Amino acid sequence: MIVALPVITVLAHIFMPTDGIWQHLASTVLGRYLSNTLFLVVTVGMGTFVIGTGTAWLVVMCRFPGRRLFEWALLLPLAVPTYVIAYAYTDFLQYAGPLQSWLRAIFEWGRDDYYFPNIRSLGGAATLITLVLYPYVYMLARVAFLEQSVCVLDVGRTLGRGPWRLFSSVALPLARPAIVGGVSLVLMETLNEFGAVQYFGVDTFTTGIYRTWFGMGEQVAAAQLAACLLAFIIVFVLLERWSRGKRRYFHTSSRYQQLPEYQLSGWRSLVAFSACGLPILIGFLLPSALLGHLAVRQGDSLFGTQFIDFAANSLVLATLAAAMAVGLALILSYGVRLHPGPVTRGATRIAAMGYAVPGSVVAVGILIPFAWLDDQLNSFLREHYGIIAGLIFSGSAFILVYAYVVRFLAVSFNTLEASLGKVTPSMDAASRTLGQTPGGTLRRVHTPIMRGSLLAAGILVFVDVMKELPATIILRPFNFDTLAVRAHSLAADERLAEASTASLTIVAVGIIPVILLSVAMRRSRPGSDQVERKDKHL
Repeated sequence: MIVALPVITVLAHIFMPTDGIWQHLASTVLGRYLSNTLFLVVTVGMGTFVIGTGTAWLVVMCRFPGRRLFEWALLLPLAVPTYVIAYAYTDFLQYAGPLQSWLRAIFEWGRDDYYFPNIRSLGGAATLITLVLYPYVYMLARVAFLEQSVCVLDVGRTLGRGPWRLFSSVALPLARPAIVGGVSLVLMETLNEFGAVQYFGVDTFTTGIYRTWFGMGEQVAAAQLAACLLAFIIVFVLLERWSRGKRRYFHTSSRYQQLPEYQLSGWRSLVAFSACGLPILIGFLLPSALLGHLAVRQGDSLFGTQFIDFAANSLVLATLAAAMAVGLALILSYGVRLHPGPVTRGATRIAAMGYAVPGSVVAVGILIPFAWLDDQLNSFLREHYGIIAGLIFSGSAFILVYAYVVRFLAVSFNTLEASLGKVTPSMDAASRTLGQTPGGTLRRVHTPIMRGSLLAAGILVFVDVMKELPATIILRPFNFDTLAVRAHSLAADERLAEASTASLTIVAVGIIPVILLSVAMRRSRPGSDQVERKDKHL
């Protein structure tokens, strides 16, 4: 109930009258909101599934030049905010940008002599969002492939499965819960996307919510639009679970050995290298180089001591929110495993729906009850003690951490639920017969098996908090800025060169945790320590 409070506050507005606002929206912009949002959801969902799952299988199961580099480098686009990559590519690809100017100078073209795709379009937004969000699917798919049992793959080979059929008919179904969890996060992030689509002039449900709430002053109608976003996610989750039926996938073997690898050579090696390298080049290296050029050429005049404060604020908030979100998600997912009743499942689903609500709507859903609580507390203290404590909750960093946990709990919950669901129930039964309590089973059995998923959930929440913008702007205390706030405030004023400094700092802060946790994820496979010691001995 505590975590779901902002979501419940938003949903409570569904039953409030709107005084004809919905009729106005339906006759003007609602159709465009729906069609653009569906296009983004379908395009980004398919694109991230193909890129994330394909690259995860390549780096886990295939051996080719650069594979160890790609293991962690494929996560780097996750550290780039969508609005930052939109600004970078707009400056690079627009008519007056360096690329088109170079083409016109080389081929002596005029304005009407050639066609160049417009990056500030629905298709451009879908492409850039895909390149930034595919690491969600890649990370969870990679963890799932690392956790697969050698016995299952050996059985597939004895039945005549080649590499491709082994992937499609054995490994992919086993990794389905994790991949679906990653795609779900991508879809929720796509539905919540605001910075890039607003800059490109693409009307979606999210931009409609902002416009209705802050432009028209219609909070009830905006909350009802946000409820439509919840409906999108609920329908997707229900359809996926219905298609899965009663099938469950567990690992019942304790034979965890080093995974067999396919040695690629010739054109196959080149295709694998290109498939892993292009997303990194387009989604991280090129925009980072463009921003780096802008930062060197001009940059932020305040770069220096103030940036230490900005970075410290971002790091502290991200670390606290990641730790709390992962801890709560572990408790919730294990609670559903112990008591899989409709009440428990329904409660956890509602609590994890905050990710489907735009950050500004979550912020308002938090401000309403906490502002009331501050008011009641100050009234009590003034009446009985003659003092006023001020904004104890709504004016402190506590409310920011609370908003981040509400907003990103689904990120860690989907990750851990998929990993915990693959642990066979016989392990719980064996642990209980050996005298372990449910808490002891979680601590001594499940947590070591889920180590990779715990790390994946932590890095996902950490990076998301580093980039979170709308909720931070609304809820941050006075004189409390983060790197994301600094970057957006400059970019919103079209001061892209100055905004590049804070944007690159966000990326730099996120690179080291991504690399370290990627290495830890690779070592998280059960039995990996024994395999490494054996290889070292040989």
